[in-house]
Amino acid sequence: MEVRNIAIIAHVDHGKTTLVDQLLKSSSTFRSNEELSDRAMDSNDIERERGITILAKTTSITYHDTKINILDTPGHADFGGEVERIMNMVDGCLLLVDAFEGTMPQTRFVLKKALEAHVKPIVVINKIDRANIDVERTLDEVLNLFIELGAPDEFLDFKTVYTSALKGTSSYSSDPKDQVEGMDAVLQTIIDQIPAPSMDKEGPLQLQVALLDYNDFVGRIGIGTIKRGTIKVNDNVTVSRLNGSTTNFRVLKLLGFQGLKRLEIEEAHAGDIVAVAGLADINVGETICQFGHVDPLPLIRLDEPTLQMTFGTNSSPLSGRDGKLLTARKIEERLFRETQKDVALRVERIINTESWIVSGRGELHLSILIENMRREGFELEVSKPQVIIKEINGVKSEPYEDLMIDVPNEYVGDIMVTIGERGGELVNMDPKETVTILNYVIPSRGLLGYMTNFMTLTKGYGILSHTYKEYRPCTTSNIGERNIGVLVSVEGGQATPYAIEHTEERGTMFIAPGTEVYEGMIVGEHRYDFDLAVNVTQKKNLSNVRSSTKDNTVVLKTPRKLSLEACLDYINSDELVEITPTTYRMRKKILNTAERKKYEAHVKRAQEVEE
Repeated sequence: MEVRNIAIIAHVDHGKTTLVDQLLKSSSTFRSNEELSDRAMDSNDIERERGITILAKTTSITYHDTKINILDTPGHADFGGEVERIMNMVDGCLLLVDAFEGTMPQTRFVLKKALEAHVKPIVVINKIDRANIDVERTLDEVLNLFIELGAPDEFLDFKTVYTSALKGTSSYSSDPKDQVEGMDAVLQTIIDQIPAPSMDKEGPLQLQVALLDYNDFVGRIGIGTIKRGTIKVNDNVTVSRLNGSTTNFRVLKLLGFQGLKRLEIEEAHAGDIVAVAGLADINVGETICQFGHVDPLPLIRLDEPTLQMTFGTNSSPLSGRDGKLLTARKIEERLFRETQKDVALRVERIINTESWIVSGRGELHLSILIENMRREGFELEVSKPQVIIKEINGVKSEPYEDLMIDVPNEYVGDIMVTIGERGGELVNMDPKETVTILNYVIPSRGLLGYMTNFMTLTKGYGILSHTYKEYRPCTTSNIGERNIGVLVSVEGGQATPYAIEHTEERGTMFIAPGTEVYEGMIVGEHRYDFDLAVNVTQKKNLSNVRSSTKDNTVVLKTPRKLSLEACLDYINSDELVEITPTTYRMRKKILNTAERKKYEAHVKRAQEVEE
């Protein structure tokens, strides 16, 4: 049977996972009585809820006696490292572009990775059924992107297929009326255009690990494409390490992919994508070779983390009320387990504390880890995300990002002002009939905490995308900090309607009556740029004098509800987010009001002395 190995790459939300669903349905992989759920490749609950792919997924289908191995890649910039490594596993890719939105920042990023690995692309213009599309403009944008990225001449003459993944139709024509049921046009183009992998089954084994999985019984599982030779269960093999050393081990398990299933297999050959278990500490980029014949492939470069947060055991007065997993040992075990399958994550224990510095590729990357831990029953507290500062040639440097904003014309002025305040440098401005596309280069910390503000300013109609660009010398401005104060509780207990009624005139409340609060907990946003201590547990004094307003009903404003990401965006460097299985609360690092005011006065004096 012939084999094709392809990846599906695109900007976030351009329809990769939905397209894979349709490819699975159009192939002969599933029986007619087997049901396939929507977004079948997204196995994680969070992936299904948010409509994003977090970790690359492998599936295999059969079409016209050809086995097609498909890797569905993440579209979000925080998980871009997965895309880069997958390019080492495949011989071609489907570049998916939304017919309405056209090329976006992440389209550029993923295509750049494909071209660097010399992986042949097929362009799929998706969402052809959308209203107000301009296919010619989209195709021009794709061609211009190929030229800008220096694609070789043979790649400029790319084949194009038009699809509606949502409706399950495809065709070679750009006219939506010509769409045909099924994905035959895409599948046939893969077979015709993508080269088969090299099939040297007789040579010495060569398999480079590009992805990791983890199992409590066998430890790490390395996933990769066999570049040469054959591998069998119980084979003694040698792995060439990243540092140049070698380790021998026995293959305990060999897993192949068929449809959405992983199947235990006895052997696999050159061109196959397999998962290998047997070495508990195998790493991405290491090459599994034939015993006694070490021939490593070039190392895979891994992008370094750009953002870090401090995770700690929950130290709030309400600790232990909700979660079962609270101890430092349990949290450390869980973080270590995550590093076993997520190579973009770094965890370092802070000496003599119950805290860890956790580094990742972005706010979404780290917030999804936190959300997973919360659902598993953990309680913890986390700090505001901070960019990772590096010293390059003796100069302190910070990460910068390419930022692309698609915003309705009436909001352009407000967005330009706020981005300017956060250190953004305008590179290009492209006004269109109803929207304007703005391109900036901005420090990564300028984007921390901005998303909530951005959605408010654009009333939810703006689109913001960013990708890591490079490290540049640090700027001294204090960007990335919230410039409005908060309302902080001075007492513990249950919030009362009486107290909230008198407090909400000072700002916007985050809590409702009956909420359990403690001293130092953030209960609302102040109207001004300084923090205010408030008592939200105060009860009305009782007396034997009948009040003229006794029968009046207290009408309170609806409190502002913040998501986990919004809380992480909102807090400042002197604050924390407390996470439990049922809720999250924002709080000050120093809970005691008197101690906190002394500390703030000390910091202010120190700043005045410096100036």
